[in-house]
Amino acid sequence: MKRIVGIGNALTDMLVNLSDDGVLESNGLARGSMVLVDAATQKAITKSVAGMPYSLSLGGSAGNTIRALASMGCQGMGYIGEVGVDSTGDFFEQALINLGIQPHIFRGTERSGKCMSLISADGERTMLTHLGAALQLAPEMIYPSLLDGYDCLYIEGYLVQNHDLIRKIAQVAKERGLTVAIDLASFNVVEENRDFLRELVRDYVDIVFANEDEATAFTGEAIAINSLQAISEMCDLAVVKIGMKGALIKQGSEVVHVGIMAAAKRVDTTGAGDFYAAGFLAGMCEGLSLRQCGTLGAIAAGKVIEVVGTTLSQEAWKDMRQLFNRVKIEKYLF
Repeated sequence: MKRIVGIGNALTDMLVNLSDDGVLESNGLARGSMVLVDAATQKAITKSVAGMPYSLSLGGSAGNTIRALASMGCQGMGYIGEVGVDSTGDFFEQALINLGIQPHIFRGTERSGKCMSLISADGERTMLTHLGAALQLAPEMIYPSLLDGYDCLYIEGYLVQNHDLIRKIAQVAKERGLTVAIDLASFNVVEENRDFLRELVRDYVDIVFANEDEATAFTGEAIAINSLQAISEMCDLAVVKIGMKGALIKQGSEVVHVGIMAAAKRVDTTGAGDFYAAGFLAGMCEGLSLRQCGTLGAIAAGKVIEVVGTTLSQEAWKDMRQLFNRVKIEKYLF
């Protein structure tokens, strides 16, 4: 597996640092959740956080993963998404090109989508997403040649708002011999679409990434090792991230536990799961062992939670690549 194309909601992130969770409580927002909202609701919440520190960056779950893979030095990455005919959309597409990512970008009639990420004092993030043009990506836009030259399709779970779209591209990918990977995205998204997601995984998916809450929502199993087993019975490779305890990985009869990489400071968990998937897939592109892949995932996740958002400095990327090279070279440790 060498070339990976991701598909997801093409979004720009607005990252707001909260001093406390009062905004979440007053607006009835479940801490750590992702909620789809209309433009008016997002605007109202924006007003309620006026004056708080914030920053803007490119976002979208699959977008984060594909951009991270490219920044890790992986070649032949691609991204499928839809933005508006606006400066935000231009910025999004050009950023992909600048990283050497092949953009398969459609332009919609709505404005480009935006995700407001409310970051609690301990780094936990609660997301309010207005999809805008991203919602206009439709099944009829998925023509088979879109996947030409790729070995793996990476799907973000947030696309599940469009069952027909996600089923169509997964089916096309399998027909063309691609490996299909999916990240389950958010526990509330899984709860609302459990039956569909279980059918999708059974029929088309090879690799599943989930955190503990998502795995429980998906399988009904409250214990991580049990949810790992349940997921592994539906696909080839299952990864369940268990917070500060690391991750459990299962493929066939092989089960591996990989710990976390301690972050210098846990600033913001935005993108941690996306970067974990990027590190893991980067290891798969190199043909590494499950333990090595999990270690690369842990390194990437550990780096991104040290900053607000998903924009790392050149020095941070350099440090990450050096750690990656050590893992790849010191195979006897794994």
